[in-house]
Amino acid sequence: MVTIRDVARFAGVSVATVSRVINNKGYVNSDTRIRVVQAINQLKYRPNDVARSLFKGKSKMIALFVPDIMNPFFPELARAVEDVCNVHHYTFVLCNTDNSIEKELTYLNALQQKSVDGIIIVSSTLKKEHIEEVTVPIIALDRTFGVELSTVKVNNREGAREATEYLKLLGCQCIAHISGPKNASNTEERKQGYLDVVKNDDWFSCNYIVSGNYNLQVAKGVITKLLERHPEIDGLFVANDVMGVGAIKAAEELGINVPNNLSIIGFDGISLGETTSPTLTTIAQPIYKMGSRAAEMLIELIINNDSQKKTEEFSVQLVERQSTRPRGREE
Repeated sequence: MVTIRDVARFAGVSVATVSRVINNKGYVNSDTRIRVVQAINQLKYRPNDVARSLFKGKSKMIALFVPDIMNPFFPELARAVEDVCNVHHYTFVLCNTDNSIEKELTYLNALQQKSVDGIIIVSSTLKKEHIEEVTVPIIALDRTFGVELSTVKVNNREGAREATEYLKLLGCQCIAHISGPKNASNTEERKQGYLDVVKNDDWFSCNYIVSGNYNLQVAKGVITKLLERHPEIDGLFVANDVMGVGAIKAAEELGINVPNNLSIIGFDGISLGETTSPTLTTIAQPIYKMGSRAAEMLIELIINNDSQKKTEEFSVQLVERQSTRPRGREE
């Protein structure tokens, strides 16, 4: 493998001169610079990024942890982070954790050994003691941890209230909630928003809340059982769009007409919701903006070494589609 010393010998200059040319730092006269560049090209020299990162203590690398790459929400988020990384000349690394604490800790250890500059984490399993051991800047995205970190999220509780109130406005008399995994912070926030609206209604029962674990197949199964046990349910607030698709499929297999007999609203605003039949009404998050802002905040932390914690909370938007009955129409 060609080394920087080989380039220096070929160009007839010192190793320090080659280093100045590569890093574009310090004075090198134009003739010498041309010789060095020609030597690099002829020898096909490529700088050793690992060695340079060890020397500088920086890798120009940012990692994003996501719990389920099969959920379309996370590729959309990842695209935004990657775009910002590219603009600032950072290498982007995507880590799919499968909601496994073992995988998350393995990634954390490996990335720190490679001098990763910063990490954006979407996690439901990492704990305070795990985060406190990390020596590089971290941004929490979409979910919060039991430790003070800079965070980018949406107002989940308010969005859930809006979703549930919307179903009431449409005339739904019995509204159930399909929640996410128990250990995800946004699961609790969305459930609380639902409860804010319905907990004092005469018909309400905790039996109308079941967990679909943010997974399509899991949600489809639990929703099928829920609707079979409680045929009175005429509205579903589903805590993410992937489960919302599961709800539509469950209703279809049970012969329940959506939206005439059952209105369904999801949460996220992913493009998958536009491809279902009927299309999925949803509370849309500004996914690209969230990912972009998380990446920008992380790069600011890396460059400025600023320890001040920030929380940026985005608003959500109701997107009306075909899975809910039209406004003003009550059975």
